[in-house]
Amino acid sequence: MDRVRLPLQNDVYQEKGHWKIERREESADGVDPDTNEQWRGERSIGPATGPARLTKSAAQRVAWTNYVSKLSQNETPAQSGMTITEFVETAFVPKHVQEKRLAGRAFYQAILKHVLPPEEVDRIFHVGQDMSKGRLKAIPNWPYLGDIRLQDCVPEHIERLISAAVARGYSPHMVTHIRSVVSAIFSHAKKLQHYQHDNPVKTAVLPKHPRSSPHLLSVTQLKDVLRAMRYPEKEMTLITMLTSMSIGEICGLQWKHVNLTGIRSNITDEPIPPITIGVRKQWYRGQLESVSRTRVRNLPIPELLLLMLIKLSGRGKWTGPDDFVLVSRAGTPINAINITSRRLRTIGNELQMPWLTWHVFRHEHFALEAELGAEFQFQLASMFRSEAQQDILAH
Repeated sequence: MDRVRLPLQNDVYQEKGHWKIERREESADGVDPDTNEQWRGERSIGPATGPARLTKSAAQRVAWTNYVSKLSQNETPAQSGMTITEFVETAFVPKHVQEKRLAGRAFYQAILKHVLPPEEVDRIFHVGQDMSKGRLKAIPNWPYLGDIRLQDCVPEHIERLISAAVARGYSPHMVTHIRSVVSAIFSHAKKLQHYQHDNPVKTAVLPKHPRSSPHLLSVTQLKDVLRAMRYPEKEMTLITMLTSMSIGEICGLQWKHVNLTGIRSNITDEPIPPITIGVRKQWYRGQLESVSRTRVRNLPIPELLLLMLIKLSGRGKWTGPDDFVLVSRAGTPINAINITSRRLRTIGNELQMPWLTWHVFRHEHFALEAELGAEFQFQLASMFRSEAQQDILAH
């Protein structure tokens, strides 16, 4: 289970073989779950050694459930003066963001840096100074919401933030993400009864952002891109265009979820039909995790992709059930961030396509599918055959 981060003043520690927590703010009281009485100082959480020992993550969850989460019930007077940064740190992140999966937590951490000063976000998420070098820094005169009292925030504050994002040239998707995160903050505040007004995002008058059409590749451009590619970006591109799988799903694809035979595979608990890819996992920021329930699906393997996968399955190593279909020389999953920065962007710049991203290939998949319908896979395979099939078979 994902680690629960407690506010800085309530972290757990080991002492004499036990996990303990200490309330280090003398002005604030807590509630003892057994006596329902106020508490100060330290409390024992559970054993840190022996057969029944708790991991630190487990101890943090117990501390949160039994002690820290109950503090807010006894701090109503202070909540009226709470700033948005203070609410995000003490309630929104520990009670909402940290319950998300890794990708969700990373999303909130990234987008919050456009809502609060980035340095404050790094502090809230416990990012050390050595880890944050080169990352986003505070923009002078940016209308951050952090110092505004939660109860004082009005739609005009949201309007200024969104207008600044549009004026700076943020994409429509980024502007939407910022708006959604701010809305989530106030929805959570209302849920916890920390905010008594209507969500200010709902009544804010937001500037219209000009719609932009997604970049699509011509047949010639697509062939030029494939000629410039090598392993693994070429395989990643073909899988994306032929199946619409995300890059995280492609990097997290293991052989046990690929059935290249004509009979049902029973290697996993969920059988995989013949000539099918079962999308079950994704590799995101160095961790293998299950895809969300709505993303679990079985995808038929088209002919061109089947040839590529058969070739990859014949390599000398890294073909066991738990091995990954696309691997580095060391057998580890492909680092999509490195491939994007070192290869995809370079190819895009060389071919005068600086906008080339993995999303472009997914847009291409859906555009061709909408145009060609049931003939989509056949036409796409025919388009690639002369340029890609010979190269795949030559590997």
